Parts: sequence; structure tokens; C-alpha cells
Amino acid sequence: MNVHDFLSKKKENKKITMLTCYDYWSAKILNETDVDCLLVGDSLSMVMHGYNDTTHATIDMMALHCKSVSKGAPNKYLVGDMPFLSFRKGLSSTMSAVEKIMQSGAHCVKIEGVKGHEEIIEHIVSSGVPVMGHLGLTPQSIHALGGHKVQGKESEHQDRILNEAKKLQDLGCFSLVLECIPKSLATQISSKLFIPTIGIGAGSGVDGQVLVLQDLLGMSPSFQPKFLKQYINGFEMIQSAVNEYVCEVNDRSFPEEKHSYGD
Repeated sequence: MNVHDFLSKKKENKKITMLTCYDYWSAKILNETDVDCLLVGDSLSMVMHGYNDTTHATIDMMALHCKSVSKGAPNKYLVGDMPFLSFRKGLSSTMSAVEKIMQSGAHCVKIEGVKGHEEIIEHIVSSGVPVMGHLGLTPQSIHALGGHKVQGKESEHQDRILNEAKKLQDLGCFSLVLECIPKSLATQISSKLFIPTIGIGAGSGVDGQVLVLQDLLGMSPSFQPKFLKQYINGFEMIQSAVNEYVCEVNDRSFPEEKHSYGD
């Protein structure tokens, strides 16, 4: 898949599938699946490093994980997040950050919001780097938003998000993530844009879907947002396997003769 395939899929009314991926071993697995593209999201600061929100992600952190994923999934289109404030420190600093993400193996960068960095987005695009937009719940602004809340419930907020989506399209973004907004608004935005929309908590009227891999696999049983479907209970599966290993070591049934080297 390449950047042009996103638009082709929308024209052909084919859904886009995207999953977050943060490391080499899971990238190797996803490289052998049918998923269209992978997102090295700044949510890795929470999922992989244990922070409470995404504001702790840094360019060095993102680049390291992008490099690992690109090695494990060379056949997948790779989206790299621009982390907190990395695109708000002036043009030179922003382009250095973009350079680092792209040279780490990403095929494009994803940027949250639009207000205040319109010229930055336009410059990145004109420099030959594809940009994926992100509207609705923008986790890097979590402190300003007052928490992880559905956005766009009020009509004035709906109009703002729709106008921002059109603006991102005009600035040259090739696609757009819509996070945690009402289904009707996401459907409306998708119908008015010629670039594809990829939703998370945005209903079925968008052009594609994205989930965090660990959430899909049920690795955190206590995390049960409305938009999430857990396809397996990975937490219990791994817990059970580890406990079975411990039990077999203790009762001396592992290792068996077939697991041992001869003299």
C-alpha cells in the first residue's frame, strides 16, 4: 500500500484498516496479516512506557519505535505520529523532527489539530512528506479538553470540526483520523471530503478504522471504552500460558527429554 492507495480505496468504496504497532515482534506478526497500514502512535508512551497520557512521548522515543516497526513490517505502510509540541516550536525545529521520523522508516507523519500550524502542515506537504490529519479527541490536548471526552456534541463544535477537516484537506493532507466524535458528524465529514477518513470511536460511516493492537487483543481487561471490541482475551491467554510454564517447571514435567541436548 502507498499514499495513493488511500484515495483509491475511498473512490472504490473499500474500507481502510489500520492498527497501532510499537515494536519489532508485533510488527513481524502484523506484516503477515491483511491489515492495510500501521500507526506508530504516541499512545506508545502509555501502552509501552506506562505514562498516564501521550504528552510524555518524545521525538527520540517515536523514532526508536518507528525504526523497530519498520524492520519488522517492511511490507506495510507506516504512519509515524508527531508527538506533543514537536510541530509547535517553529519551522526549523519541526522539519528536523519530521526528518527524524521519516528517516526512521515512516512513510508519512500524523499531526493532531490544525489551528496555529496551518503553515507548518502546508510546508511539510510541499517538502514531499505526506501528512495524515487528526481531529476530534486530540489526546495531546487532553489537559485543555478536560479529559478523554467525546468531541463535537454541540452544533457549534460540529461546525468547527467540519471546517477544520476541510481546511486539512485544503492544506494537502492525504487522509484524516477522526477520534471520538458522534457517528452522524463523522459520516457527514466523510461524505464532504474527497480524502479518506479513518475513525476510532467515530462509527461506521467513515472510510476506515483504527484500533490499538493491545486493546484489540484484550491485553488490558479494565480498559473497556464504548468504541472498543476485544477480539480475544489476550491477558488471560498469556497469564494462563505463563502459569502453566511455572507449574511444569515446579512439577518437573518441563523440560522433557525432547527439550534437552544429548551428551
